[in-house]
Amino acid sequence: MEDTRSVASLMDSTSSKIQQLQKAFAELESQRAVTLNLKWKEIEEHFHGLERSLKRRFHELEDQEKEYETKTRKAQELLEKKKAAVEAKEKVSLERLQKKRDAAVFAINSALVKYNNPPPITITSAEDSPNNAFVADGTDENPDGTVQEAEISPEVKAYPQLLKLCGDMDSAGLHKFVSDNRKNLASLKEEIPAAFKAAANPASLVLDSLEGFYPVEAPNGDGKKDGNLLGMRRTCIMLMECLSVLLSGLDGNSLGAVLSESVKQRAKSIAEGWSPLLGSLEMDACNGNSLEAHAFLQLLATFGIVSGFEEDGILKLIPMVSRRRQAAALCRSLGLSEKMPGVIEVLMNSGKQIDAVNLAFAFELTEQFPPVELLKSYLTEAKRSSSQGGPGNASPAVQDEFNERELTGLKAVAKCVEEHNLEEQYPVEPLQKRILQLEKAKAEKKRATEPTKPQTKRPRGAQPRVPDNHNHNNNNNNKTGYGRVIPERYPQYVYDNRPFLSGPIMAAQAPPPPPPQTYTFSPAAAAHGNFYGNCYQYQAPPPPYFH
Repeated sequence: MEDTRSVASLMDSTSSKIQQLQKAFAELESQRAVTLNLKWKEIEEHFHGLERSLKRRFHELEDQEKEYETKTRKAQELLEKKKAAVEAKEKVSLERLQKKRDAAVFAINSALVKYNNPPPITITSAEDSPNNAFVADGTDENPDGTVQEAEISPEVKAYPQLLKLCGDMDSAGLHKFVSDNRKNLASLKEEIPAAFKAAANPASLVLDSLEGFYPVEAPNGDGKKDGNLLGMRRTCIMLMECLSVLLSGLDGNSLGAVLSESVKQRAKSIAEGWSPLLGSLEMDACNGNSLEAHAFLQLLATFGIVSGFEEDGILKLIPMVSRRRQAAALCRSLGLSEKMPGVIEVLMNSGKQIDAVNLAFAFELTEQFPPVELLKSYLTEAKRSSSQGGPGNASPAVQDEFNERELTGLKAVAKCVEEHNLEEQYPVEPLQKRILQLEKAKAEKKRATEPTKPQTKRPRGAQPRVPDNHNHNNNNNNKTGYGRVIPERYPQYVYDNRPFLSGPIMAAQAPPPPPPQTYTFSPAAAAHGNFYGNCYQYQAPPPPYFH
């Protein structure tokens, strides 16, 4: 700014300089000693031209400076707005993160309180009370691992029948009760551990419930399609999990009373009988949802017999149950936490990146196995398999299978992202758009292939009605006043009374009337059997699994 003012002052002083120059020139001209060819007017015009040029350039520079200052001010204002927007977003993100942190801390504290304060279990001797709980010392323990009668637990409120079933050691009745109340499995899982206190030997009761897990009458049958067998196997797993909850709240003496050596030996013999049958697992084992492998591992973890089996064989079964929600807790119970990096690598190499991500979060191995990269690789493989089934490479059925596989993969990835709060690292909007696109194409193709339902033909004209002279008295009692209707459902049209059809030519050309149509209905349809209204037979689907 000071330089600008100095330049302006110098430009303003040009007039005085020109006047001084004029005086000097006049004095020089008065000497007459030298003849000058230049005239003052020309010199004056030259200097005035220089002055105007300098002022014009000076004003241009001032305008450019003002424009630059305006742009700078606008840029600073925009920068301040963006800074404020970023700060607002950071504040919202911090608030959301704080809420999630508070919820997680609350859940952890609740779990710790529940873990540190297990359901009270009274340890008394046989002489202290007629209704005894688990025996405290080994003198009252029976050789087969049974314990004294347990006192009735006040924690079983919703289903008091469980107390009687457990007190009677009725494993079959317990299975049936769980099956009948399959809609309330969450409440059952909360009350069964407390109800086990009423059993003389809860561990033996659970082992009794495992009978029939592998049917003897059909050992090689397809149990995956038997809903009752699947339900029974899920109930066996749930009972073993409930027993683990009960055992986690016992002290050393009570735990030794329940899990005696005879009970552990019996559980080990059952596990040894199941182990050879696990080699025939195929579909469920490949997708990580095997009930047989889960039951075997849960049996080892619940009864503490892991040391009796090879660790390599147990590790090979983990990928067979990786999709089940209990997989992480099951691995901890089996003491495999240190082996999880190797298990996660096996899942990655076998195309189970979703299960690998879940286990990485469960065991805090996300730095070693980045979840976003695993999810992207999973989708890449799904899209690659889908692209290989293009119109020129595969039939429509194979293409539908590839599209269904990609749709399933997209849904699994979107669900995994939401469960682990990875939206900022992996936005789900493109995934949702692709899911909607595939579902729309699937729905359109389904509508195009659905057969059209046959429509019942209706008569074109009104049915003629004629009076019944023989039953005139009866017709008087008819409230409608109409005559008797011709019984035929589709009557013949009468053409003889139409004058425009008379004559020899029309009489010769008129075809004979068609015979009346009759419809017969089966007795099953009349009795509301397995038929729809369009006479297509309906077959009831097999009963679904009750868990």
